[in-house]
Amino acid sequence: MAYQWDFAPVLANAPLLAEGLANTLKITGTALVCGVVLGLALALLRLSPRRFLSWPAGFVIEVFRTTPPLVQLFWFFFALPILVGIEMTPFVAGAVTFSIQSASFFAEVFRAGIQSIERGQWDGARAIGMRHDQALRRIILPQAVKRMIPAFMERAIELMKTTTLIATISYADLLFAANEVSQKTFRPLETYTVVALIYFVVIFLASQVARLVELRLARSGESTVH
Repeated sequence: MAYQWDFAPVLANAPLLAEGLANTLKITGTALVCGVVLGLALALLRLSPRRFLSWPAGFVIEVFRTTPPLVQLFWFFFALPILVGIEMTPFVAGAVTFSIQSASFFAEVFRAGIQSIERGQWDGARAIGMRHDQALRRIILPQAVKRMIPAFMERAIELMKTTTLIATISYADLLFAANEVSQKTFRPLETYTVVALIYFVVIFLASQVARLVELRLARSGESTVH
């Protein structure tokens, strides 16, 4: 017997899915902002000539780049409270996990971007009397960030997909809301089809924005050369 599609029960729970989407964007945005800031700090520490700064930063980066995000999430939510004696909400555990994990990737992007700037830029800054931090802030980073924006956009898209893991610790994101709707309506096929379409639309739009930014940067680079 052919399956009878019925999206009406799912659409009737649209407010619940909308709330889940809002929570997904909230955790993604929080992790993205914190990840960029922490990633820059880790990159600068790793680039430091002082080993007592560069080695710990490198260790943190490698740990969070090579261990599964779900293991990291469970560690912060279930294990860390045992050590520190402080309960973590699902949002806080997810924000901490995805922020540090994103930071480990952003740190490598920052490091590569900074190292891609020609040595003559540093020499020129020193020649006009700039300190290292001034040269980094006023000359190096503005040029490096333009080269890093496409990689940042791609990571932001990957981050949103990774945050679906937070449903496993009962954070009310879009996937968690979908589970509730599915159990309430007994329409898992329609529910997860709708949720898949929502993710597709949001991520597709984000990828198009990333592509437009990349094209604009490429065109501005060509106009600068000419």
